[in-house]
Amino acid sequence: MAPDLAAAVAPLRADPARSVLLFDFDGTLSPLVDDPAAARPLPGTVERLDRLTRSYRLVAAVSGRPVAFLASHLPPSVALSGLYGLESRIDGEVVDHPEAARWAPVVAEAVRQAEAATAPGAPGHGILVEAKGLSITLHTRTHPELADEAVALAHRLAGPGGLRVGPAKQSVELHPPIEADKGTAVLALADGAASVLYVGDDHGDIPAFEALGQLSSRTPPVSVLGVVVDGPELPAKVRPLGQLVLPDQTAVLDLLDALAV
Repeated sequence: MAPDLAAAVAPLRADPARSVLLFDFDGTLSPLVDDPAAARPLPGTVERLDRLTRSYRLVAAVSGRPVAFLASHLPPSVALSGLYGLESRIDGEVVDHPEAARWAPVVAEAVRQAEAATAPGAPGHGILVEAKGLSITLHTRTHPELADEAVALAHRLAGPGGLRVGPAKQSVELHPPIEADKGTAVLALADGAASVLYVGDDHGDIPAFEALGQLSSRTPPVSVLGVVVDGPELPAKVRPLGQLVLPDQTAVLDLLDALAV
């Protein structure tokens, strides 16, 4: 184990029964891929996460993905917070945010319009529409020249229904205007913990890192460790939020090994 990694995780390993481990999915547990449906955790990730759940208070994935997607790729022992806190699975029970259901028709209509605007022959053809039930992501990784068109399309779709637009790596996202994000998810999952880890790499992780700051300011303070996963698409705003920066997703496996007790 690298000395800096060992020192960083020492507070978490010292009292695992009171420590919470939280991980983003895309770009953290899984490499970034052109087709979001093809994303998979790196080999060995699932086994390591499952092993950690036997010692730690809670191990969870906090993602913009739907819980159903996360559940198909991560072990049942790992708690899940999906769609930026709009869905969760803890102890096997899936729960939606109480305000989420009324926004499903609005999102469905935005998906219909997005698919029409990106169909063959349309100006947005080449933008990949990822419908997530309660949110939408417009991907441009395979057509970066359409980035501006994707942003413009997102704002056109958002306006009529009151959806919110947010940036992400090589994509733009639309969400219901509900006060839920990765920050609120972290605060809920960290309830009662003495130490909290969060690992992320994208714009959507910023509220999660900010939540760590709130936890560390409590009385008594919660010991926190924010870890950023580096890469060619890492947003400039995210890098300084981590106390530790890992070079890539494969280094997350080293982190998981370092956490083993």
